[in-house]
Amino acid sequence: MPDDKYTATWVSHSSISDFLKCPQSYYLKNIYKNPKTNRKIQVMAPSLALGQIVHEVVESLSVLSQKERFKDSILDKFQKKWEKVTGIKGGFISPEAESVFKQRGEEMLRRILKNPGPLENLAVKIKEELPYYWLSPEDSIILCGKIDWLEYLSDDSVHIIDFKTSKSREKDDSLQLPIYHLLATNCQKHPVSKASYWYLQLSDELEEKKLPDIKKAHEQILKIAKDISLAKKLNRFKCGDVDNCRYCRPFKRIIEGDAEFIGVDNMRRELYVLKELDSREEESIIL
Repeated sequence: MPDDKYTATWVSHSSISDFLKCPQSYYLKNIYKNPKTNRKIQVMAPSLALGQIVHEVVESLSVLSQKERFKDSILDKFQKKWEKVTGIKGGFISPEAESVFKQRGEEMLRRILKNPGPLENLAVKIKEELPYYWLSPEDSIILCGKIDWLEYLSDDSVHIIDFKTSKSREKDDSLQLPIYHLLATNCQKHPVSKASYWYLQLSDELEEKKLPDIKKAHEQILKIAKDISLAKKLNRFKCGDVDNCRYCRPFKRIIEGDAEFIGVDNMRRELYVLKELDSREEESIIL
């Protein structure tokens, strides 16, 4: 019998990525809590704010029927949701910097309006707010994560679609699609037949990807998840580049007091903006 889900090791695409890039980054982002408040910490940066709001607008469409999705202006929705990240709340160092990112968000949504493609078709919405399943009951490991969009196809299968808001393309060895294939297969009843990325800053069209082998995906993700579980048991999260690691350094700066507290998000994490964040860091910070 599996352990209680509250004592299990939960893994997701983001947490696995954190661990593979830098185990200490994984610890600081996913386990560490401010000893004064008992809350986790998170860095807010312009690229993160932009992706968050665009994804929120797209997600708001996924819960609506076909006929209702574009009844209200998605640009108006974007304007309202942007208030949550305006100014320092989104890590913007100036009104000019904020304007650049906001315009990028508007352009992405105009691209959707111009060519909505699969967003006009039937879609499957997984009911759970955070879909999850037992990746390994024996090892007490749960895989969880949200899939941006599941298009329902005429043969009763689903098409996994992930919306990309960055300027860079997903690497070929990314674990995102293997993880999404596992989640879509185990968290809803329709078989998965396709998977695509939609680079909203780069293209009007989806970029179809080869669907990962489900068995290999399970083996690959379970191996990493076991490594994470072991690291937690041993409390061993070492960084390979202690002084210059781009992945854990932002979180260390928060702990060192070199960041400004700006509030608490809907996951009850403390949000911080790094002091003296230059334009290159705004564009490239890894969260």
